[in-house]
Amino acid sequence: MNYHLFEVFGIELEYMLVKNESLEVNPIVDQLFIKKNGSLTADIDNGEIEWSNELVAHVLELKTNGPTNNMEDLDAIFAENIQEINALLKEYNTLLLPSASHPLMQPKTQTQLWKHTYSKIYALYNRIFDCSGHGWSNVQSMHINLPFYNDSEFGKLHAAVRILLPIIPGLSASSPIFEGKATGFKDSRLEVYKTNQKEIPQMTGKVIPEQVFTKADYYQKIFKPINAAIKPFDTENILDHHFLNSRGAIARFDRNAIEIRVIDIQECPAADIAIAVLIIESLKLLVNGELIALDELKKWHEEELFQIFNSVIENAETTQISNEAYLKIFGIKQEANVQQIWEKLYEKLQSRISIKHQKTIEYILENGSLSTRILRKLDHDFSEEKIRKVYEQLGECLVSNQLFKM
Repeated sequence: MNYHLFEVFGIELEYMLVKNESLEVNPIVDQLFIKKNGSLTADIDNGEIEWSNELVAHVLELKTNGPTNNMEDLDAIFAENIQEINALLKEYNTLLLPSASHPLMQPKTQTQLWKHTYSKIYALYNRIFDCSGHGWSNVQSMHINLPFYNDSEFGKLHAAVRILLPIIPGLSASSPIFEGKATGFKDSRLEVYKTNQKEIPQMTGKVIPEQVFTKADYYQKIFKPINAAIKPFDTENILDHHFLNSRGAIARFDRNAIEIRVIDIQECPAADIAIAVLIIESLKLLVNGELIALDELKKWHEEELFQIFNSVIENAETTQISNEAYLKIFGIKQEANVQQIWEKLYEKLQSRISIKHQKTIEYILENGSLSTRILRKLDHDFSEEKIRKVYEQLGECLVSNQLFKM
């Protein structure tokens, strides 16, 4: 069934399994599934939420079990599943850890690929790209799936999504540390995301998708080059171009949706869903032409948008934006930082957002991205002991569905 713009949504959240005391990654998603299901499976239907495996054996994906229009209660539904999973993991001395990057993981020695269903696909990916780096095994995110009914709706939505992508890390960055060190990037996940498929650059492009606004153009300009580039590697034709496309937003014509992938996972579903609501409401403004004419949106080249995106990956909400034409879209006349852009958007949207989500958004806007709050809490102390202590607090936030506060 096809849905119209903003009629329904799909949300996906990824979490790591880690050992209780050491927080070392624990690749036992298969054991969790056996414990829950009675036998090994790749997907578990748990009512409104589905559980799925990922490329690596220590990462679990939770997603809405089909499209939903219930964004108000969705965080609580995810939280119930998280609590159930932690209860099942208790006998393995294991729990779920939030945030987009594990601060102490050593991917070269700790990565284990999923060995069961789809393992042939994962093994091929590993042969081509070597999936033992941070860009493959230490990058948890939230995906938002937004429907479109036909080519006209796809063009509007894709134009709007492209414009918003560069500033999303200013809300959601949660990956400031790799291997016990501050990386210098608030969104380290996206910094490695840009290059983790460098062997076949057609797959990621500039992360910001190209100026394509019809299905025919998308196949010609994005899918066709990807398929040609992968052909020498995929001799058995087991890879699907929908999955090979690794841009920051991808068109899923198999289910008539655009999937946004540049959002770091937060400390709890309350934060994830509030961020999703703000992004969705902002996209509505753009799609409806309330900020700028649609034809003007379509004129932006991916290179220009990528330059903004690239700077936001580094400094998140404090990134200064000097591109006057970009600021003008949001009604800002002078140089401003990303936080001020989101504040301006929120000012326009506040009345359309429930009080519950308003409170969460306001806390993030006032106190900074999760990366900023993590770094502030560490206070330049990157000892393993201090890092563990802070990330244990994040684990508690996940269980209680509470924001990480200073």
